[in-house]
Amino acid sequence: MSADELNETPQELVVDEVDSGARLDAYLAKVFPKYSRMQLRRIIGAGGVRVNNAGTKVSHRLHTGNRVSIFLPQMPTAGPNPENIPLHILFEDDQLLAINKPPAMVVHPSRGHWSGTLTSALAFHFDQLSTAGGAHRPGIVHRLDRDTSGVMVVAKNDTCHFALAEQFADRTTAKEYIAITVGAPDRDRDMIDKPIGIHPYQREKMAIRSGHETSREAQTFYEVQERFRGFAIVKMLPKTGRTHQIRVHLSHIGHPVLCDRLYGGRADIKRGEFSGDLTDQEIVLGRQALHAHRIQIRHPISKELMEFVAPIPADMQGTIDVLRELRKR
Repeated sequence: MSADELNETPQELVVDEVDSGARLDAYLAKVFPKYSRMQLRRIIGAGGVRVNNAGTKVSHRLHTGNRVSIFLPQMPTAGPNPENIPLHILFEDDQLLAINKPPAMVVHPSRGHWSGTLTSALAFHFDQLSTAGGAHRPGIVHRLDRDTSGVMVVAKNDTCHFALAEQFADRTTAKEYIAITVGAPDRDRDMIDKPIGIHPYQREKMAIRSGHETSREAQTFYEVQERFRGFAIVKMLPKTGRTHQIRVHLSHIGHPVLCDRLYGGRADIKRGEFSGDLTDQEIVLGRQALHAHRIQIRHPISKELMEFVAPIPADMQGTIDVLRELRKR
């Protein structure tokens, strides 16, 4: 996912001779016994299943060699507790909304983060959200890391959810991030094409890793926007959506995201470190300098090309201002 994206990758099946002639819903119920026939029918009806890359119906009869893809949601669990947390809404209609996620907000409940999540805020403010991602991820089609700010698209129903998830899976969406990096890449622009898998020793991290069962291709195009002494503003255009992709790729080329604790080794930076006056202990930035600035999708119903932009947040803009004041070349 997603980058880091939830439900971006469908499960792929190939029908063998034993199941030739079976109805689609019966076949899926056999393959996925933990899901009820009714759940699977709802997924089919919402467009979450394709046969030979085409939409289909519950009663479709399968044949040997048919390729079936399904966006299979997680098994239902207890949903998030609604919390009255303000949201910065960039766009809303009856199908979807785009929000500007602040830093330090976890997208959905997880160990150690049971409250204050985006899903808790969504559950409070909206009566209808998609359920395709599971009961504790209402509306969530893709995600951002806790300390990454920026634009996210939320689905209000399962039909919209599956249509958006298919766009992420087919890589027809366009995403643009802004990062402040430690050091500046030598090239003004380049493509980082390195596979990413689970780190061999630290399970909370990802790593450049080829040939491992968890490894998946990953490509990120970057373009340097502004250079400073020891730092740079870099536009990142991920072509795939792997966990921590931008952070891992920038670290790999020797220019990690500023204040990236996991991949850069530090969690904050003080003004004195920019000016050279080490007595100045004012913290300029206290989280990773990565912002999901722009996303482009096609509306699931109208098919209109839509673009949502989240302005640069105050903490990153403040850091950029300090760099322009103290670190201009």
